[in-house]
Amino acid sequence: MLEASNNNELPPIPGKRYFTIGEVSELCGVKPHVLRYWEQEFSQLKPVKRRGNRRYYQRHDVVLIREIRGLLYEQGFTIGGARQQLGTATTEVKTTSAVPSNDQKDLVRELLKELEDLRTLLN
Repeated sequence: MLEASNNNELPPIPGKRYFTIGEVSELCGVKPHVLRYWEQEFSQLKPVKRRGNRRYYQRHDVVLIREIRGLLYEQGFTIGGARQQLGTATTEVKTTSAVPSNDQKDLVRELLKELEDLRTLLN
């Protein structure tokens, strides 16, 4: 995966759950119409669509978009080559991700805290 150290010119990804297409555009340095096109070309990229067909991207989508951007713009891959490269990368991730990473653990902790806050609020 593309880490922040490989993409110094891009801003850090905030700790939000969902991002609009405009926010993702700024975070990834890619125009919104390009993001919509990449959704058609890369099956892994599936933002949540809510009322009015508005797209909401999650953190993993933003990381994936940055990886696609790196493959296309910095490493010079074609769309097909980038798609193939991502297919290889996702296969590798599946075989090595038996143990949760620190990011995954932090995300689970955040989710648990949000759920506890909601429960407290409802009681």
